[in-house]
Amino acid sequence: MAGKIKNLNLLQKEIKVKFKNLKYLEEAVTHKSYANENRNKNIRDNERLEFLGDAVLDLVISEILFKRYKDYPEGELAKTRAVVVSAPTLARTAKKLNLGNYLRLGKGEEMTGGRKRDSILADAFEALVGAIYLDKGLKVVSKFIKDNLTEEIDRVERGEYIQDYKTLLQEEIQKRSNTRPLYRVVSEEGPDHDKRFTVLVECKNQILGKGVGKNKKEAQQRAAADAIERDAVSKLEEKL
Repeated sequence: MAGKIKNLNLLQKEIKVKFKNLKYLEEAVTHKSYANENRNKNIRDNERLEFLGDAVLDLVISEILFKRYKDYPEGELAKTRAVVVSAPTLARTAKKLNLGNYLRLGKGEEMTGGRKRDSILADAFEALVGAIYLDKGLKVVSKFIKDNLTEEIDRVERGEYIQDYKTLLQEEIQKRSNTRPLYRVVSEEGPDHDKRFTVLVECKNQILGKGVGKNKKEAQQRAAADAIERDAVSKLEEKL
C-alpha cells in the first residue's frame, strides 16, 4: 500500500494536480488488463473515466477553439478539434507527463510494451481528465487541459501535423461503437490522365460525407474531412 501511495503522490507532482480523493487517480491509471487479472480484489478499470474524460476534453477544447479562432466556421473548428483530441496527440501529451510510468497493467500488457503503446496512453490521458473533473471540478480540469494541450493547438495551427481525416473519423466512430466507416466510389469521370473520383463515406447505412479527388485516396480523405466538418458522427450517434 505504501508503494502505491508513493507512486500516486509522484504522479500528482508530474501532473501538478493535488487530488482530494486518490481513488479517482488510482482508477484513472488502472488498465482493464490489470483489473481482469485481479478480479477477486474488485478493482475498477479506467474505461468509465475515459468515457467521461472524452466528453470533458471535447467541451474544453471546443471552448478554447471557439474563443481563439473567432473567424473559423463550424467545419474548421470541428477539424481542428478532431486533430487536437486524436489518439496520437493525446498519447504524445501523456508521454510528456510520463503517465506510462504510473499505469497499472496486466502482466501480458506489461511484457508487450503497454506502457509505451499510444492507444493505452491516449485512453489513460482521457481517464485522467475524467478523474480530475470529478475530483476538482471544471475550472481545475480546464486549466489542466489548457496547460497541456495549448502547445498541440499551436502546432495544428502551424500545419505541423498531417491531417489524416480517415483516421480521425474512424477514431470518432470507434469511441462510440466497434463499427467502421465504409468508403464507396459513386462516380469516376474524365480521361485517364485527369480522372475525378467521387466517394461517399457511410456508417450504419447513413451517408456521413462526400469527397472528390484525382484518385480514390484523395477522394476518401476529402469525404472523411467533410464528415468531420459536418460533425456527422454526433448526429449518427443514436444509431451506433
